[in-house]
Amino acid sequence: METLKSYFFRDMSIMLGRSMRHILRSMDTIITVTIMPIAMMLLFVYVLGGAIQTGTDKYVNYLLPGILLIAIASGVSYTAYRLFIDMQRGILERFHSMPITRSSVLWGHVLTSLVSNAMSVVVIILVALLMGFRSPAGILSWLAVAGILALFTLALTWIAVIAGLSAKTVDGASAFSYPIIFLPFISSAFVPTASMLPAVRAFAEHQPVTPIVEAVRALLSNQPVGHDIWIALAWCAGIMLVAYFFAMRAYKKRV
Repeated sequence: METLKSYFFRDMSIMLGRSMRHILRSMDTIITVTIMPIAMMLLFVYVLGGAIQTGTDKYVNYLLPGILLIAIASGVSYTAYRLFIDMQRGILERFHSMPITRSSVLWGHVLTSLVSNAMSVVVIILVALLMGFRSPAGILSWLAVAGILALFTLALTWIAVIAGLSAKTVDGASAFSYPIIFLPFISSAFVPTASMLPAVRAFAEHQPVTPIVEAVRALLSNQPVGHDIWIALAWCAGIMLVAYFFAMRAYKKRV
């Protein structure tokens, strides 16, 4: 068992290194992922922010959690794309002809998504700081925020794995992210849900993005988190486990 574990972690680190080299050789991936959320943040803060009432002094403080989720949702689509390309070129079959742990190939893509999205999140937070974002949160609150965002990234990345393994075309592999990117717009990410029509408000308050946004926002503003953090963690963990199960089934079927 110990030998099997050591092989798995060794193979996974090799696959992670391979995927990260592709990312670092093509930095336009990270740049593309960060440009859209940053542009959206600039638009909402400097153009639309004055007309939006959120009860906060700085709209960028209110807006930032939703922008980070949009960036992650956009970033994971590249995982589906890269996995689809590996499938089309027969690279996965080539790996499986070697003495490596099979699941390590998928974990290499998943961990690469986690690292690359973390880089995008850091860049966006730095831009937000230039725009006036300030947080009184302590180190533990920031670590909690990092944990929630990491879990959210893993959940979406495993969905991306399903898309990458199941898609028939390159466009189909990345198209799954469009509805996910749209979800923050029907949540408390940009405006309070109290300002929405009853039907829209009911959807906004019972979809996964709202409790995640509220938990991150409360942590960054050093306010009591309440039950939102547990709902957020339950959504992320539940989605991740279900997506992982179906991703592994799709993987065994395709390879």
